[in-house]
Amino acid sequence: MELYLDSADIKEIDEAFKLGFLTGLTTTPTFMHRGGVKDIDKMILDLAKKVPILQVEALGETAEEVVKEAERQLKMGLKKDTTVFKIPVSLEGLRACKMLRNEGIMVNVHLVYTIQQAYMAMQAGATYVCPLVGRLQDQGHDALALVEQCVRAVNYYGYDTKIMFSSVRTVEHVRNAVELGVHTITVPWKLMKQLTDNHFTAIGTKQFYVDTRLITMKVKDVLSRSNPIVKDSATVSEALVEMTKHGFGAVMVVDAKGKNVGVFTDGGLRRGIEKEGNKFLAKKLSTLKFNAPFTISPEALLDEAQKAFKEHKVDTLSVSENGKQLGMLDIQDLMKAIAG
Repeated sequence: MELYLDSADIKEIDEAFKLGFLTGLTTTPTFMHRGGVKDIDKMILDLAKKVPILQVEALGETAEEVVKEAERQLKMGLKKDTTVFKIPVSLEGLRACKMLRNEGIMVNVHLVYTIQQAYMAMQAGATYVCPLVGRLQDQGHDALALVEQCVRAVNYYGYDTKIMFSSVRTVEHVRNAVELGVHTITVPWKLMKQLTDNHFTAIGTKQFYVDTRLITMKVKDVLSRSNPIVKDSATVSEALVEMTKHGFGAVMVVDAKGKNVGVFTDGGLRRGIEKEGNKFLAKKLSTLKFNAPFTISPEALLDEAQKAFKEHKVDTLSVSENGKQLGMLDIQDLMKAIAG
């Protein structure tokens, strides 16, 4: 099924055709008017340079006027093999369709609302027949039944015509088009961008990224350049200053020789104040009891760090190499890193 973009917005068109697989562009004078276009001919020529196939309007009261307008646009620079002229269905429009098709020029007979109109367009040799699904549904008609009838007629009688599903209003319309077996569809960019969206796809993709980071990124890749360390001769208040300065919820406590003796955390601070009040702030860290710090190598994968957090039930790991304290890894830093 061919996929066209339905637009006259240059930014949309440029973005959409970066995809690399769109069949072409359909546009209308109405789109151009809404977009504030003043020079339609210039706009048409600019669009023709951007897209593989351009479908544009050729208007006229008589078949001769329609043909003359199509030929005028070809003479100003459009190419016959990459241009489809859109003609509203009418007897004169179909006569123009036949005249253009005899010259090998592609035609889209559009504004089709009935199977009778579609049949006449097919008989006239239209390259495309274009029922307007959204507009028909706005008027309370069974537009999908019409599209199905058009597809069936092409397939049954062997017309060399493609049924184009147009006036697409919802993502569901695209699903309808696929199910009905239409030959081509033209879709606004705001809807086309939604066609790959799915909640479960998003969840699965996110998990792939998380798992990839866990087994490719190392502790050193996410380790903060800050290395909050205080000596055990410092007070709780001084430790709090270091925690605040570095934006950490913990500081590593070392003895006079620089050996790690433990980690002082904001949780320990809260528990101490709850138990002893403000006088806890004046206590020396050397008077407090610390569990031995759990260490991890900077070369360890984040997966190892995640397992260490779970195994030891801590929020902070000491990162050291050859006995040298390099910093601390906070569980929040790990979560941010793997979440991207």
